[in-house]
Amino acid sequence: MRHRHLRSLLTAGALLAATAACGGGATTDASAEKTLTWASTGGQFQEDEKKALQEPFTAKTGTTFVNVSPADPAQVKVMVAAGRTEWDLANMSWIYAGAYCGELYEKLDDPGLDRAKFPPGTTHDCFVPTYRYANVFSYNADDYPNDPPTKIEDFFDLKRFPGKRIVQDYPKNGLLEAALVADGVAPDQLYPLDVERAFRKLDTIKSSLVFAPSYGAVQQMLVDRQGSMVITVTARSIVTAQSGANLKAVWDFTTTDIGALVIPKGAPHKALAQQGIIFVTEPAQAKAYAELTGTAPARADVDISTINYNDVQKAFNAFLPDRGRLAEQDKPWWIANTDDVVKRWTSWKVS
Repeated sequence: MRHRHLRSLLTAGALLAATAACGGGATTDASAEKTLTWASTGGQFQEDEKKALQEPFTAKTGTTFVNVSPADPAQVKVMVAAGRTEWDLANMSWIYAGAYCGELYEKLDDPGLDRAKFPPGTTHDCFVPTYRYANVFSYNADDYPNDPPTKIEDFFDLKRFPGKRIVQDYPKNGLLEAALVADGVAPDQLYPLDVERAFRKLDTIKSSLVFAPSYGAVQQMLVDRQGSMVITVTARSIVTAQSGANLKAVWDFTTTDIGALVIPKGAPHKALAQQGIIFVTEPAQAKAYAELTGTAPARADVDISTINYNDVQKAFNAFLPDRGRLAEQDKPWWIANTDDVVKRWTSWKVS
């Protein structure tokens, strides 16, 4: 019964992943010992990873990279089951690594990995953050020219602020936490989440919620003026604003989260992959990546004021000064409860 929903997600893509995971023979050339296979999202996000994270590691160590996409957890399951793991590093949700730590994902045990350098609550046996982001509450300024939203409660005030609210169709999108804070829960008292109370609050705006199937859909809906408010991730907020939407952030209450590189169980070059994780979180690489993406460095000892963000990136960066109340999404709680919350979310949408 443990992690039943996650297991179903892993199984859903298994047949499609099997051919890719098990096709082709293993490389025997000696140069393969200095090659890492890196799975990620593709597109501009992976191009930024290449420039800021991979190329400097190549320059320092001579390691080359093979890039593949997407980083599908179902494919990890197939590769591990077949004993033919081909990926060394994967950029995917930390929930999978947390739920299947030691089973489908390697524990990070390199003595050079200093977890004390990362913010509290952001590390685990099987992952550390490689960058930080937020679930940002924003609005279309053209829709509220004279009386704009200023607090999280305004997202739930349909009378004063009419219009559709766009969110990604996944409950770990910051919406549950936002509902609870808008209902009077203090940010430092959010966890364990009172899920039923959150859904009662969401009931009050259900008719105005638009559930987008992907971050790309969130962006397109906003550009097309299909919604007046949104809660979505830092990078997508930036790209949406750059795409022409007159988007403005509301800095009152915001949930924060992490991106992570994880190592699939049986990775061909686990030791080198761990060195790569240590390297990409070092200040120089962390700053370079932050400047490309608008996200925040993972390590607490990197001064965010030294990062050369552009104006749009600054406008949606929750980690800069005077950005209201922040709450890090609780990693152990989400790992333990994601199955039940997803089931509740799915039934609530159709009820």
